Amino acid sequence: MWFLAYSLQVHSRRWCFGGKWILGSSYGCRQYKKDILPSPEGPVPPVTATEIRQYLRAQGIPFHDGYSCLHVPSIFVEEPQQVRHSYSLFIDKTTGRFVCTTTLVEGDWQDFQASIELRHKGMAVGDLEDTDGHRDQVAEDARHIWERALPLSELLDEQEIQEAKAAFGISNVSNATLKRFGVRYLRTARTLVFPWFSPRGTTLKGLKLLGVEHKGKTTHYVENTLPRPSAYHNLFGLSLINRRDAEVILTSRELDTLVLHQVTGLPSLALPRGISCLPPALLPYLEQFRRITLWLGEDLRSWEAAKLFARKLNPKRCSLVRPSDQQLRPLEAFNQGLSLTKILRSALPAGHKSIISFRQLREEVLGELSNVEQVAGVKWIRFPELNKLLKGHRKGELTVFTGATGSGKTTFISEYALDLCIQGVNTLWGSFEINNVRLAKVMLTQFALESLEEQLDKFDEWADKFEDLPLYFMTFHGQQNIKTVIDTMLHAVYMYDISHVIIDNLQFMMGQEHITVDRLAVQDYIVGAFRKFATDNSCHVTLVIHPRKEDEETELQTASIFGSAKASQEADNVLILQNKKLVTGSGKRYLQVSKNRFDGDVGIFPLQFSKPSLTFSAPIKGKVKLKKVKEDNAAPSKKASAATDGTSKKQRSESPSKQLSAPVTSPDEPVKS
Repeated sequence: MWFLAYSLQVHSRRWCFGGKWILGSSYGCRQYKKDILPSPEGPVPPVTATEIRQYLRAQGIPFHDGYSCLHVPSIFVEEPQQVRHSYSLFIDKTTGRFVCTTTLVEGDWQDFQASIELRHKGMAVGDLEDTDGHRDQVAEDARHIWERALPLSELLDEQEIQEAKAAFGISNVSNATLKRFGVRYLRTARTLVFPWFSPRGTTLKGLKLLGVEHKGKTTHYVENTLPRPSAYHNLFGLSLINRRDAEVILTSRELDTLVLHQVTGLPSLALPRGISCLPPALLPYLEQFRRITLWLGEDLRSWEAAKLFARKLNPKRCSLVRPSDQQLRPLEAFNQGLSLTKILRSALPAGHKSIISFRQLREEVLGELSNVEQVAGVKWIRFPELNKLLKGHRKGELTVFTGATGSGKTTFISEYALDLCIQGVNTLWGSFEINNVRLAKVMLTQFALESLEEQLDKFDEWADKFEDLPLYFMTFHGQQNIKTVIDTMLHAVYMYDISHVIIDNLQFMMGQEHITVDRLAVQDYIVGAFRKFATDNSCHVTLVIHPRKEDEETELQTASIFGSAKASQEADNVLILQNKKLVTGSGKRYLQVSKNRFDGDVGIFPLQFSKPSLTFSAPIKGKVKLKKVKEDNAAPSKKASAATDGTSKKQRSESPSKQLSAPVTSPDEPVKS
């Protein structure tokens, strides 16, 4: 694998496009922090749509009820005439966050209320955006890169233009289309540069740089963004939208947006994080459209993302392009001569009735039969033996995990979840027993595959990479009410498109419930709540439950899980961390899969613990196995191009292989749960 190498000297810092961000002393005060979800002190979600409407009426503020937001006249626009006729401030019905699309001022519900109070007192309403200068610095860095890039049409050598376009599969995309969207080319790095402009198209807000690697018939895209993906919310092509446009096509890649607009003439936008997330901050910019078509990709993960995003956008106005052999990604379909207009006309409505017939399910059943590997879910890279049993990690399932005290449950489950998170599975951690600082330290060590305590000079390097993972933490600690926890999980699914929640552990929610004095009934109620959440939100829940107090000389079984049989009955998967050391004083740990509802396979496999890296995984020997696991996760349709999804990050293609390079030392005691 070769990497693109492009470096710029910008104010004593070096920004490198080769999958790494190399930041100098100017970034000593880190601005990007891992998101922490609200604690019980603040309600989650902070406000309801009914409360927002009541407040607006009480304040005499007119509003329109939109698809995802309430539209009100902006209080940040100074011209009275403009305020009267422009409902340019949008308030999210679910979270209460707002954005003014005219002034780009944004904030939470409390910020909005505070601004109203200031206006009543005759005081000026200030800009609520961050004023630490960091955003300005990032914008300056983006401008330096932007100025060094050239429109493809301005390259002197026509052959160079054709070679550059052919490398990205856009030979048939006209120079006029590239110019309209502002696409440029970095000759030194052989990289396409996609700009993100403000909604009015007056300010450069960020960049996405796209490189390409060819291996035979397989194409891999390598991308970087400035600022980082987790810190930026924008839509490629947004500045080209006319206020009168009523229909739009959403894609997961900028290249797809180009061909769709060129062929159909319809407004087309690309999501900044592809299929991984649709930030609610973008919803106001999509409110004007009466019809939204989501064409995100050619695999089942793209199909699942499209259905999830449609729920945020209001399914009544959404149509989805279902992946199939004849409905590939827009770019691949275009290059194969398929009719993009015909495919768009075949898009299915996202809304559906509560009762449907097999005729409506027929194509989806065929899709699952035709894509067995994709249906099996995301594969683990660190635990290939787990793939042989569970086949993969799937949305909408409930996994119950148990193990004896001191066996290393928390240490194992953190690596188990980290493995998936590295591959783009948006993850929410609810650690009620171990505080977040300690948990994050364990996960960072597992991520780096080495102890950082004696190598603090490497901390920033690994921490910067770790921050880019789609990983979030609840701030709960100790006993919590199940309703508060579920509300927080619902909030996280909406805000960050979470697809995996870890609850460590169930016992910390039992003391807060007063439904009955029967502890078993309380536990059954809690398990049922998590089961319902997983099903309703298509989100995988991993629930850690302590075992019963049994004879320490016997191995744990499914019946050893604390409580009634409901936990094991409701679970799709039951995993048991067995520790022969605790039983016999010698031997190793191993993981037992005692229930697998997907296809029934059960079994055990040994684990090796490395104390320096706090990992249970053994290195995979040879690149062939690693390549196979990655290909299984990509799992394109039979006739689809093997092009990597446009949302792939450099870390997702590079980090796993780095993780597997560290040797596993002799077993030792893990961090006790």
